[in-house]
Amino acid sequence: MEALGIDFGGSGIKGAIVDTTTGRLLGERHRIPTPQPASPEKVAETIVQLIRYFNYQGPVGCGFPALINNGTAMTASNIDKGWIGVNAEELFSKVSGMPVYVLNDADAAGIGELRFGAGNGARGVALLLTIGTGIGSALLNDGVLLPSTELGHIEFKGDIAERYCSDAVREREGLSWEKWGKRFDKYLVYMEKLFSPSMFIIGGGVSKKMDQFKHCLTVKAPVLPATLRNQAGIIGAACYAADKEKQKSR
Repeated sequence: MEALGIDFGGSGIKGAIVDTTTGRLLGERHRIPTPQPASPEKVAETIVQLIRYFNYQGPVGCGFPALINNGTAMTASNIDKGWIGVNAEELFSKVSGMPVYVLNDADAAGIGELRFGAGNGARGVALLLTIGTGIGSALLNDGVLLPSTELGHIEFKGDIAERYCSDAVREREGLSWEKWGKRFDKYLVYMEKLFSPSMFIIGGGVSKKMDQFKHCLTVKAPVLPATLRNQAGIIGAACYAADKEKQKSR
């Protein structure tokens, strides 16, 4: 089944049509700069532009940078505050005329990596962490998603985790990879204590630098770099939409 996957980021809204049985993009990604301010109305217009660019009709999945509950944005840490309480699924579906399914952006990446990336075929609990400006998370068990975990916002070291060991913190405090790796390890140890995952998958920019800090990690579960890179969110969002459409047809 084909579906259009969209990744809504702070600087760009990117999309591609995906073969959800193989995880392959059926053509080049297209990117449109994220409107500023990224209000619901402006983002909805951009989503429609993407759909029209591909001359596409069918299910659409959208990875969204917020906690999503049944299609509604519950938080707005890094986007326009006007999103709080807005049902993004209803808005995007109404303006586009297509069935649009919205999920947290880290959850989308997690689905992509578990099906076609680093966690392909893995059983048991897998925890994907995207390390960048903040920390995004996706928790899956046998490929089934527990949505909107937001484990970067969990209380840790007297604050929240992403203010202790995100990549932005590493850069801001001028930490060496060694020092940052030891911080990150403490966070992984805590995650392992809570969830006992069979694997960690690390996404975001730090995944390309794992050789610089992997020796600092002491967790029992293997820690793997994400392999789909900037395609993970698009692929996962498309798969999510295809799954939702299949559920509707049963």
